[in-house]
Amino acid sequence: MSSSNCSAVSTFLLIGIPGLEGVYIWISIPICLMYFMAVLGNCTILFVIRTEPSLQEPMYHFLSMLALSDLGLSFSSLPAMLRIFLFNAMGTSVDACIAQKFFIHGFTDMESSVLLIMSFDRFLAICNPLRYRSILTNSRVLHIGLTFAFKSILLVLPLTFTLKRLKYCNKRLLSHSYCLLQDIMKLACSDNRVNFYYSLFITLCTMSDIMLIVVSYVFILKTVLGIASYREWLKALNTCVSHIYAVLIFYVPIITLAIMHRFPKHTLPVAMILMADAFLLAPPLMNPILYCVKTRQIRVKVLEKLEKLSLKSK
Repeated sequence: MSSSNCSAVSTFLLIGIPGLEGVYIWISIPICLMYFMAVLGNCTILFVIRTEPSLQEPMYHFLSMLALSDLGLSFSSLPAMLRIFLFNAMGTSVDACIAQKFFIHGFTDMESSVLLIMSFDRFLAICNPLRYRSILTNSRVLHIGLTFAFKSILLVLPLTFTLKRLKYCNKRLLSHSYCLLQDIMKLACSDNRVNFYYSLFITLCTMSDIMLIVVSYVFILKTVLGIASYREWLKALNTCVSHIYAVLIFYVPIITLAIMHRFPKHTLPVAMILMADAFLLAPPLMNPILYCVKTRQIRVKVLEKLEKLSLKSK
């Protein structure tokens, strides 16, 4: 588009759920509740692991990293959604949208990395238990976490500057309740090839995380199937159940949303919006519930903390 036909855009418009504008206030109630439960659940996980000496092990340190990633996703996306459904405030500046994109994609990549680390943790615990503690020392776990967090920042940061240099003309309506990279790129009227190829590179990095998780579980299954005792076989697999659920809850919406963006003509816009909302609502809400229900040590310590609080209140 030539510059003479280009009307510069300074604000983007986010979208709620088309056709349900009259009941936005009612939709905001479950979203507020899920937001509150996600923050409370992940803060509880962090507090319990931080204050309990018996939980100072690699598995629980990685769970703390997962809780931090979930909190980051919640804080970077849900307030924007609540603005729409509570106050019908759809407008957001270009700079604020690009900043939100940075945090959402940064914490998404960080959560993907943590899930990969946790699969490696399960692989070591089951396939090489004798060397588990010597390999995953507390200092090494800290270095791994910081390295992957730094990697997530470096991976997403260049897009912040390249998107800022683009020109946005005439079109300003986004497709979701928050700012995503693909949405912002569609509104640009200048050359967008660098962003396209770099976003493809980020997608390949995420897909590589999925493939490495699958490879880890192939080795885990191979080891478990070689165990003669059914009870030991079941016990080994049971330690992976929470992580498997967390992987499915995180990756299924991402893959489904990517397919929907790839074939938009065959997808209802409302279905795409709901899947995008589920992508950021489900993991922060469900992960604390999963790990409290399926991990006995976490469940027992949380119940002990609640019992102490109830006794103090009396």
